[in-house]
Amino acid sequence: MSLHPYVLSNLPNQVKWMMYWIIFALFTTAETFTDIFLCWFPFYYELKIAFVAWLLSPYTKGSSLLYRKFVHPTLSSKEKEIDDCLVQAKDRSYDALVHFGKRGLNVAATAAVMAASKGQGALSERLRSFSMQDLTTIRGDGAPAPSGPPPPGPGRASSKHGQPKMSRSASESASSSGTA
Repeated sequence: MSLHPYVLSNLPNQVKWMMYWIIFALFTTAETFTDIFLCWFPFYYELKIAFVAWLLSPYTKGSSLLYRKFVHPTLSSKEKEIDDCLVQAKDRSYDALVHFGKRGLNVAATAAVMAASKGQGALSERLRSFSMQDLTTIRGDGAPAPSGPPPPGPGRASSKHGQPKMSRSASESASSSGTA
């Protein structure tokens, strides 16, 4: 796999930022506990700000110094153990994924069967309530409903030819524009 030239040119910069963020993460973790006991110390918060500025400064290279002095040797000496833990975690996560996947499918299948059985009962009740006998008793005359368009209701305007009537102003404006 070849790396893009931009990535290769910025690799030292990326390593510097990786060291900074690892040290900053360790500092933030330690800060959670030290804040409880040392917050009463005079200039404690100012010292924390100065420490972060020292870590970040390209002149002091504090994060690179701490990483190379403490973190890298620790990680190098525990490399085999870390790799073994990662392999075990990968195997356990795959087994857990398969286990929970099977449980999820079983729950989904059970829910689908229950929904289908309950839905079938509800559907048959709805169909029974809309039988033809029930529909004719609603109309009250027992005769089947006539086919065709429904008769105009009180809210509908109709004319002799089935066309809606135009208002007087609309018809006047149409006739005046046609005669001009």
